[in-house]
Amino acid sequence: MHNKTPSDRPSHAHRALNAKQIAADRLRDFTTDRRLLVLVAMALVVGTVGAAAAWALLHLIYLVTNLAYHGQFTDAPAIISDTALGPISVLIPVAGCFVIGLMARFGSEKIRGHGIPEAMEAILIGGSRIEAKVAVIKPLSSAISIGTGGPFGAEGPIIMTGGAFGSLFGQFFSLSNAERKTLLVAGAAAGMSATFGTPIAAMLLAVELLLFEWKPRSFIPVAVAAIVAQAWRPWLLGAGPLFPMAMSHALPPLGLLLAVVLGIIAGLASGLLTQMVYASEDLFQRLPIHWMWWPMIGGLIVGLGGLVEPHALGVGYDNIAALLRGDISNLGALRLLAVKAVVWSVALGSGTSGGVLAPLLIMGGAVGAVFGSVMPVGGVDLWALLGMAAIMGGTMRSPLTAIVFALELTHNVGALLPLSVACIAAHATTVLLLRRSILTEKVARRGHHVMREYIVDPFETMRVADIMATPVNTLAADMPVGDAIAFFTGPEASSRHKSYPVVDADGRLVGMVARSDALRWTMEGWPAGHTLRDLVAERELVSGYDDELVGELADRMAAAEVGRAPILRRDDDVVVGLVARRDLLQVRAHVVRQERKRDTLIQFRVRSSATESQSAAD
Repeated sequence: MHNKTPSDRPSHAHRALNAKQIAADRLRDFTTDRRLLVLVAMALVVGTVGAAAAWALLHLIYLVTNLAYHGQFTDAPAIISDTALGPISVLIPVAGCFVIGLMARFGSEKIRGHGIPEAMEAILIGGSRIEAKVAVIKPLSSAISIGTGGPFGAEGPIIMTGGAFGSLFGQFFSLSNAERKTLLVAGAAAGMSATFGTPIAAMLLAVELLLFEWKPRSFIPVAVAAIVAQAWRPWLLGAGPLFPMAMSHALPPLGLLLAVVLGIIAGLASGLLTQMVYASEDLFQRLPIHWMWWPMIGGLIVGLGGLVEPHALGVGYDNIAALLRGDISNLGALRLLAVKAVVWSVALGSGTSGGVLAPLLIMGGAVGAVFGSVMPVGGVDLWALLGMAAIMGGTMRSPLTAIVFALELTHNVGALLPLSVACIAAHATTVLLLRRSILTEKVARRGHHVMREYIVDPFETMRVADIMATPVNTLAADMPVGDAIAFFTGPEASSRHKSYPVVDADGRLVGMVARSDALRWTMEGWPAGHTLRDLVAERELVSGYDDELVGELADRMAAAEVGRAPILRRDDDVVVGLVARRDLLQVRAHVVRQERKRDTLIQFRVRSSATESQSAAD
């Protein structure tokens, strides 16, 4: 056997380096494991059903529209403005809303609203569990609402329906809340992807609005579901962009500055629309009647608005196409904008079922068309597209989704830069002016706060050595138990900590002893001649290493419900520090300092003439 000489043995510094390298090798950029493959397989099913749900809901809307306004039993595409009913058509939205009120009262109150806030609430506080009856009643009530003239889009109900199926499907398997959330959002993204042919925007919507995280474990299954739904779309709803446009030419610098102006206007309009919706909701809540009757009142306003501007009723995809072609006059665009804003905000505030995305596109397109009609650069169609995306991004606080959504809807890649400018300007405006978006305001009114900022968890970036208390006070393993009792109960006991690490002669950890131990030994007694080593060495112990991440140690401390953990040096297990609960708060304090502390790192000092003269003399 070869015996190493001292020179052959690794030095203390080399051993420490190797230990830290081993610790670093244990760390990964992502926490995702092979469980991801199970979720991907499930996402294939969820994506397929989400696409089917989109097809079913759209055709159900057409069926209701044909029955209500044209007296025909067919699911062929129908336009409400083509009806010949005249003033009697005012009663159609009222009748539809009466049915919706009954469904909400005796079916499920969760069908009220536009779907996305309900999905967010299910994710945040409901364990991502959605009832089976909601998956059935929500699309049915939305089809009745939109088909009888409700000024809504189909995307919110489709998102809710797809999400409901994803949640229900996940409930048949042994999944965590986080995994079930992934399937819920995958169903929602599949519904949006199939409806509009916008798979990338659906993925971004999931990230910006629904996932509340940025992890491969959740993003990859959502992306798979969106892609699968898009793959089914040509057979279910047709291929190609929903609103094709010719390629736009690049705007000059003046055009980009004007896009900023349009973005700010869109941001202000987003704020106004949000306020209108919730002002309407507040007014309805003051009525001395049950909320079941509120949709009927909203339906009456919708019907009257339809007499002024029939194009304001229904989904309105034909309006979006006309705006993107530049086929609507300024007067027509203004009338459409005004009527749509009023009937949409009142109907939504009354609790009627329907989505917000298509109405936002119509109102944003009208703003952009009017703005573009007086601009010296760019066509009206381009400005209408910018207005659509800017109001969508500003109102929903999802600028990336809005940019990509507009590109996928039209395949107008030439509009990428001005779209980015307008959407970012709108987003900045609404973030600075409004505390919450139209989506999170509803959740907040139910007593829940939604934080929309995603940051890297500081517990996963800081090392234990950065927060541990050092040097650490310890007790010797050979200390007699009687001396330990005196240490905790003597005259200076009030200045002692509640617990201390117990170490051997080399400083290695043996166990932990606490004041509660001393009190118990005093009352129950202890074997004569025993030391701390004899009584604490066999206990379960939570400890950490100075080079590990704070999050790993905090997880172990929380699971074991301990308030203090000794910290060891990895290469020799010597106790080098201690972490208590208050030390964990330093992580939060560090983040706050990083956000709030401001320093001028480079300063230009102007030397006075007197100083220059003195320097010359020297």
